[in-house]
Amino acid sequence: MKRLVIVEDQTAIREMLVEILRTDVNYKLVGESGDGQSAYALCLEALPDVIVLDAKLPGLNGVDLLRRLTKQLRNLRVLVFSGHENPMLVREMLEAGAHGFVEKTAGLFEFKKGLETVANGGTYFGPAVAALLRNVVANPSASASSDFLTDREREILQLVAESHSTKEIASKLNISVKTVDNHRTNLMRKLNLHDVASLTRYALEIGLIEPKKPI
Repeated sequence: MKRLVIVEDQTAIREMLVEILRTDVNYKLVGESGDGQSAYALCLEALPDVIVLDAKLPGLNGVDLLRRLTKQLRNLRVLVFSGHENPMLVREMLEAGAHGFVEKTAGLFEFKKGLETVANGGTYFGPAVAALLRNVVANPSASASSDFLTDREREILQLVAESHSTKEIASKLNISVKTVDNHRTNLMRKLNLHDVASLTRYALEIGLIEPKKPI
């Protein structure tokens, strides 16, 4: 029986997955979380064998969460279950250590098949992600990456794009306001972007944040 953690910020989807998998004899659900920071602490405590991971999470996005987890939990198996499957995001998730990626539009049959495959040591991609990967192979430039940013710069980019102030970012990351300003300056220089709106658009393009839904 595999120890399982579910990391999904949309409450209805997370609760649905919990209900589906709680009674599955192949898994023991040892935790669930709706944001990246708490998910990191949860996984280090619960020591799961496999996690179901959304790509877009508040505070600490799925790519950076996965990078941290795979450094600490060497045998962790990861299935990404996401509503976003742009080439850069898929590439970064795979490079961070994901073993499978199923789009949320694929349905529960694909999800369960993907989870079973990943949990048992294989790799699995939903049909839309598989098609996207074939396109990336044919057009390598489609998957240009943001790897030239440091982990801290990516973290600050996400928080800036989520409309947090410099003081709020400093408090969240336990660093000084001056350090945040330095990172923001480096970000703008590296990206050749010179205002928060441009940084936010870039964060959207590389999959760090989700578009705001209309009220």
